[in-house]
Amino acid sequence: MKPSGIGGQAVIEGVMMRNKSDYAIAVRTPDREIKIYKDVYNNISDRIKLFKVPVLRGIAAFIDSLVLGMRTLSYSAEFYDDSPKKTRSRKKESVSMGITFAISILIVIGLFVALPFFLTELFKDKITSYALRSVIEGVIRLVIFILYIRLITLMRDIRRVFMYHGAEHKVINCVEKGFELTVENAKRQSKEHKRCGTSFLLYVVILSMIFFVFIHVPQVWLRMLLRIVLVPLIAGVAYEFIRLAGRSDNAFVNILSRPGMWLQGLTTIEPDKAMLEVAIASVESVFDWREYQSGGSGRILRKRNIENKEEDFYNEEPEEDDIFSYSFEDIDIEEDDEEDKDVMQALDDLFGKYRNEDENP
Repeated sequence: MKPSGIGGQAVIEGVMMRNKSDYAIAVRTPDREIKIYKDVYNNISDRIKLFKVPVLRGIAAFIDSLVLGMRTLSYSAEFYDDSPKKTRSRKKESVSMGITFAISILIVIGLFVALPFFLTELFKDKITSYALRSVIEGVIRLVIFILYIRLITLMRDIRRVFMYHGAEHKVINCVEKGFELTVENAKRQSKEHKRCGTSFLLYVVILSMIFFVFIHVPQVWLRMLLRIVLVPLIAGVAYEFIRLAGRSDNAFVNILSRPGMWLQGLTTIEPDKAMLEVAIASVESVFDWREYQSGGSGRILRKRNIENKEEDFYNEEPEEDDIFSYSFEDIDIEEDDEEDKDVMQALDDLFGKYRNEDENP
């Protein structure tokens, strides 16, 4: 069966599933209900056609996944935030997310780029071969990466996220192998998948080793700088391989995919039935798996309400349950004072702008 094209991400007590520009987050709330939030994310490549070019599209996809990943994690965390809820403007939330994102990038650069580089530089007097030092640096980076994953699995909350990661893979495998999407069928599927982000990160590490063997400059500061600025390019190449692997059953490609599948043994843990229910709910919110298994694309047909005018989506009449509008009714906002009303008005103005952009692309 052809690849479904859907992908996802485990979040806090839930799963995000994405189908083209549509995505849904299903979260098991503290009261054990499944809360589903649906929205649209416009890819960089949809806005800038240059990023549809191979390798460049991988760079764009890498950035998109980081941005959407932060957004979906933030949404799921709201259900388990014990601190008193305060209304914040979208602008303040974006600033906070931007700061968190920047700090995360600095930590990643320090741990996985700078640390292996400077550890290797300590041996430059004993190991004169630049190529050999580059290989050693890559091995150190790989060891740090694997140890980091292994250590975070010791955290209870992370283990649960990895269980939802396993649920995400199982339901996608269930759909792509042609089985009816039920908890029992999904439970029997593998928790490995060739298009997994874990595999992607592993191949970024491996490809960086290969790249830097052939990129030799004498200045230490320039070598360090190149290791940072070339990360997007390496990510773009890794994306092309993952994309190929997800579309191919070639024996050679499958062999190359095995290291990533093995590493998923650390980042995916066998989920329970309740987690599979959440993953299934997320899939069914953005993907018509029955239509896909019948030979179609799996795109959900619906209408979108834009400024009180109905716009046909995908040129077919949707079922009533598929009609939705851009709203934030799933976000808890208190409405008992004037400040809250101002916040609501600001959100309406902001997403009114988004609606207009979608209506007149």
